[in-house]
Amino acid sequence: MSRTVVVLTAGLSQPSSTRLLADQLAAAVDAAIGGRGESVEFEVIELRELATELAATMATGGIPTPAITAVRERISQADGLIAVTPVFAASYSGLFKMFFDILDPDALNDMPVLIAATAGTPRHSLVLDYAMRPLFTYLRAVVVPTGVFAATEDFGSAGLNDRIRRAAAEFATLVVAEPASVGGFLQDTEPRERVSGNSLAAVTPFSSLLAGHTGNGAVRR
Repeated sequence: MSRTVVVLTAGLSQPSSTRLLADQLAAAVDAAIGGRGESVEFEVIELRELATELAATMATGGIPTPAITAVRERISQADGLIAVTPVFAASYSGLFKMFFDILDPDALNDMPVLIAATAGTPRHSLVLDYAMRPLFTYLRAVVVPTGVFAATEDFGSAGLNDRIRRAAAEFATLVVAEPASVGGFLQDTEPRERVSGNSLAAVTPFSSLLAGHTGNGAVRR
C-alpha cells in the first residue's frame, strides 16, 4: 500500500538549508517506510512560491486562491506531514505561520507530523518544543517525539544524521500504523474527519431567514 507524505518547507533562499534538511528527512522516511515493506510518495510544497497567494488569501478575509485551494486539499488528504521552517526572531517564520493560519482547524486531525527547523546558531533549538509543537498540538496533529533542529554547523555531522534517522523511524511507524482493536473487544475511537476548508456550508434560503417578519421591523407571531 502506498502512502502520501507532504513535505512543507518554508525556506526563502535558493539553495536553502531548510529545503536541504527537508530532503534529508524525506530520504530517511522513504528508507524507514520501505524497510517496513510499504511504499511512499512525497509531495513537496515550497511556501516561498506561494507567498503572493497566501497574502491574497489573508487580505480577502480568507477567500483562497485556486493555488491555495489545491494545496489545502493535498494537505488534508495526506497520510503524513513533514514541516520544516527557518527560525526568525526566535520562532518559526512569518510565512510558515501564515500558511497554517489559512488551514482549516480540522485539516490535520490525527495526522502524523515530523517537525524540523534550521537556524544559524544552536541557541534557537528550543523553537521545536516551545513554538512548533504547541502549534501542531492545537491543530490536533500527532507530533513525533523527536524533532530535528539543524544549526549551520550541524550539517554533515553524525549527530544530525542520527536525529534524522530516529525521527524518520518514529514518523514511519505512525504513517503505516493500522487500527489495533480486536473484534468483540473495545474498538478504536473513530478518527475525527479531516476538513480542507474548501467546501462551503449549506446556505440558508432568504425565505427561511425572513420567515415570520412583516417587513416593517415587526415580527409576526
